[in-house]
Amino acid sequence: MSVSLRAAAFAVATFAVAATATIARPSLAWEADAAPAVPAFAVHSAAAIQDGTSPINPIDSAGEMPAATSLPITKHAVAQLGADEDAIEVEAEEKSLAPVKTLSALVDDHDERDLDAEMECLAGAVYFESKGEPLEGQLAVAEVIINRAKSGRFPASYCGVVKQRGQFSFVRGGKFPPIARGSAHWRKAVGVAHVAAQDLADSKVDDALFFHARRVSPGWKLKRLATVGNHIFYR
Repeated sequence: MSVSLRAAAFAVATFAVAATATIARPSLAWEADAAPAVPAFAVHSAAAIQDGTSPINPIDSAGEMPAATSLPITKHAVAQLGADEDAIEVEAEEKSLAPVKTLSALVDDHDERDLDAEMECLAGAVYFESKGEPLEGQLAVAEVIINRAKSGRFPASYCGVVKQRGQFSFVRGGKFPPIARGSAHWRKAVGVAHVAAQDLADSKVDDALFFHARRVSPGWKLKRLATVGNHIFYR
């Protein structure tokens, strides 16, 4: 009887030890399927490093995970700079593709503008010296007035150049004859004056300082540049 009791006790003890070992140690299959535990702050730091927001996000003294940070200012600045450069390139490309206006179109764009005293003198010289000529000839006359004013050898204003004694035959006593201001000739002269003053079109006589009508031959010993319209131009 005592042997049987000891055997039963031994069996119970053996079962208890086996059950304890089973609970304390998971099966090998469970170990293979389970993912290793990673602290929350380590996961957050790894994500921060991956997206470039911060090399490391330290936790505070309470052990809480820090809030996500925004993109660095340097990234925003670079992105903005890139956008500005793209806009500049697009604008430059659009300008390069824009059709070049003819002299006639430029003159038409500027033929209705208001005139101050200086532009009145420049347009007046174009009107009286070259009205009815091709626009290239009118532009060449305007170029001479502008070049003289810049040269230092003549008066420094358009009116001073045009009204200088003995230079332009249409000037009488320092005054202009009447101008038909409602005429197409005057509108063209105004447009030509603005185009020349703003240097919006090239001329064959960009550096000319003198001209005379083709019908006369003054025998000037000057450098002849070109014949444009009804005038011959010199430097």
